[in-house]
Amino acid sequence: MKAIILAAGYAVRLYPLTVNTPKPLLTLNKKPIINYIIQKIRKIKHIEEILIVTNDKFYKTFKAWLKKYKFKNIKIINDGTKSDADKLGAIGDIDFVLKKEKINEDVLIFAGDNIFEFDMLKYHDFFKEKKNIVALKYVKNKKMLPHYGIVKINKSDKIIDFQEKPQKPNSNLASASCYMYSKETIKFFDVYLKDKNHKDAPGNFIAWLHKRIPVYGFVFRERWFDIGDLESYQKADKIYSKRQI
Repeated sequence: MKAIILAAGYAVRLYPLTVNTPKPLLTLNKKPIINYIIQKIRKIKHIEEILIVTNDKFYKTFKAWLKKYKFKNIKIINDGTKSDADKLGAIGDIDFVLKKEKINEDVLIFAGDNIFEFDMLKYHDFFKEKKNIVALKYVKNKKMLPHYGIVKINKSDKIIDFQEKPQKPNSNLASASCYMYSKETIKFFDVYLKDKNHKDAPGNFIAWLHKRIPVYGFVFRERWFDIGDLESYQKADKIYSKRQI
């Protein structure tokens, strides 16, 4: 299994913090966000390599980060884009990595600005049973629901409906940016993009995919930090600053 960390965005909502620093390299308690993500991913022993896809603007920045922290079995991939205007989008970047690295195995896909506190081993066990899964967070604050992809599942945890940022959500389950796909499924990224579907927001792919093959939701109630703006970043930093590194 390989892991892909999506880190090719330009994080314009966090300017000026992210003018010269990619969002995954912003720190929480003096440690880059992406370091926490890697620690979580490495709990799954089946993952042999972590692929971090970034853009041309921040490629050298990530190379310098990797040299400093000396993580093993990590590869930085440049998607060639230079600005928010010409970015490939999250789904476009996934497809780019799959093709460039000629991947033909199961994959874990993580957003480089999300931190999850659920048990990754339980998540992997769920994947072994279901084959295609997405993490789902139960969101109590109904005002936040229109900001997410909203999912309905049946008693078997199979996704039966998906709404991308709906004004009238029909569920309290939000799609989080953590996915696992079997090697048989990754071919669908090419099909999805050839149909000229939306290249950004990975949830759009789930909304399309679950109508074609079974996709299941792993429901968690542990904390999830989706760092999209200054407020969410400051909140996460405040919480992590109280912890021992």
